[in-house]
Amino acid sequence: MKSLSCPDRRCSRSRKSATGSIIRHGFYTNRWGKRRRYQCRTCGKTFCSTTRTPYYRLQHRRATFDEIATLSVEGMSKSAIARVKGIAWNTVHRWLEGAAAWCRRFNDRKIDGLSVMELQADEIRTIVGSKEAPIWIFAVIDVWSRLWPSTVIGKRSYQNTLSLFRDLSKRMNLKQTPLVVTDGFGFYEKVVRRLFGPACLYGRVIKTRRNDRIVKVERRAVLGDALQLQSFHSSFPSVKKTFLLFTLFSC
Repeated sequence: MKSLSCPDRRCSRSRKSATGSIIRHGFYTNRWGKRRRYQCRTCGKTFCSTTRTPYYRLQHRRATFDEIATLSVEGMSKSAIARVKGIAWNTVHRWLEGAAAWCRRFNDRKIDGLSVMELQADEIRTIVGSKEAPIWIFAVIDVWSRLWPSTVIGKRSYQNTLSLFRDLSKRMNLKQTPLVVTDGFGFYEKVVRRLFGPACLYGRVIKTRRNDRIVKVERRAVLGDALQLQSFHSSFPSVKKTFLLFTLFSC
């Protein structure tokens, strides 16, 4: 019980527990049997071990919930998951919506004050329903940890590009100058200049395709000159050379 804390954020014990602040408070029953209930002695709030978790009021085993979330991540559709697991489609949909919401809350709470050296931003085209109205996934990735600190879903527009980098800037520690690399999508440069300006080094990798094959690659330094980029490389010698090659083509 020492690890339990009050789920009520207004309570002074909501972020830390102390000996005697959380006590046992009887049981409740679900389809799997009796489960322990607890009470916060500070505010009087009663709760169980799954309160404020994705498992709250779950009428199936937690392992089933985890398996369905894993199958979705691996690319299975909701209909396929429902057939394989013998669970109603609406239940699968509700669980995955809940899992996604808790992932967003976890990111908002934990991803803060990031110290990053190199970031890559890109947009992924996907189709939901009509091919005439594709949906774009804007994502930025920290190259070294492979962490996606920010993601925006919507149209391929200036507003969504701005939303992506605004969310990113709130999560970053800008005490050190990051290197940002994007493709040739026009709105990236406008947004990076607006939000970061001289506080970052910015390069673009522009690929020309012909018959679905890359026939030309241009690398341009947009913010920061070759001297600054070389200084960045000296400070972080482990930086992958493939993401700094544009400095050789910027003159």
